[in-house]
Amino acid sequence: MSTSEETAPGVAPVPQDASSSLPVLEIRNFSISFATESGDVKAVRNVDLSLAPGEIIGLAGESGSGKSTLALGACRLLRPPAIITGGSVVYRGRRVGAEGVEILDMSPHALRALRWREIAIVFQSAMNALNPVLRVQDQLGDVIDAHLDMSRDQKRERLDTLLDMVGIPRSRLRSYPHELSGGMRQRVMIAMALATDPEVVIMDEPTTALDVVVQREILAEIAALQKELKFAVLFITHDLSLLLEIADRIAMLYGGQMVETGSGEQIHHRTAHPYTRGLLNSFPSVRGPRRALAGIPGSPPDPRDMPPGCPFGPRCRFAKPECKTVDMQLLPAEADDPQHLTACPFVKPGDIEPTPVTAAVTSGAVPS
Repeated sequence: MSTSEETAPGVAPVPQDASSSLPVLEIRNFSISFATESGDVKAVRNVDLSLAPGEIIGLAGESGSGKSTLALGACRLLRPPAIITGGSVVYRGRRVGAEGVEILDMSPHALRALRWREIAIVFQSAMNALNPVLRVQDQLGDVIDAHLDMSRDQKRERLDTLLDMVGIPRSRLRSYPHELSGGMRQRVMIAMALATDPEVVIMDEPTTALDVVVQREILAEIAALQKELKFAVLFITHDLSLLLEIADRIAMLYGGQMVETGSGEQIHHRTAHPYTRGLLNSFPSVRGPRRALAGIPGSPPDPRDMPPGCPFGPRCRFAKPECKTVDMQLLPAEADDPQHLTACPFVKPGDIEPTPVTAAVTSGAVPS
């Protein structure tokens, strides 16, 4: 969008009434497939997700659930054989206006103006995302040159400020990526994402492969920067315990479909969907009495051959024959709280977890 208040060229505004309550990023009925010789692989199916200004949403799920595919597809960063088969992605930022723009209709030129200026990404592997033959100052400077009109002195001051923000000595501007530790490289990626003051930052597992001490330091920096700069965050991770600490809302993705959304407190203490329960029971609690850990049996579904109805059915302790006809529509999990949604119509918060034998009998399986 460059630095002007005008809509990006070649983009038709989406008619909406101006309102600060509108989401800054709104994904509706979004689907992505990968074309293969044996048929289409449905990686993301009819996903709805909205991100409010200044909000942190956590997107959680096992590896292969479609988290990164959803985020990259929403920014149109996926390459063939990936195909967006349906849906809408509307961005509304202060430089665009409440009417918003439809990202799926944007021209290549408009997309280049949108990415990083309005929506930035912190990729999962900093060593792979950074160019190994360019110094840190050159890589940060490229982002600034592409979107902002700054003098040489202003650019230098901006580079120094960015490193100060993420806790890296200014002398590291002349370093190459291989001369930095893993934590420093990740901080450089965060600085690059914030270089042009975006309104949405997508963080795709930014603490993966870092030790727990550095991970906590980076999470604290992210939280402090978000509070100071007021950008919205879509935080992608398979670590649900991490999201319970930092996210305003949490969305659970399984088999490319949304299965539950709610606040951190709702997901933690009033869990509805059996998949979310399984993930919560997979990590130990640091407080309270000891409890036995219970993993989720089986493996995620093959996207080339999804089971009918609820994709979690074959692994679910609550499974019943009716699960094969569930349409996966998100409905209120609690009658008095329309913000807590689940795709499972049979399990409610507070329902007692069945024993493995009971679950096996209920689902028609023969217990061993």
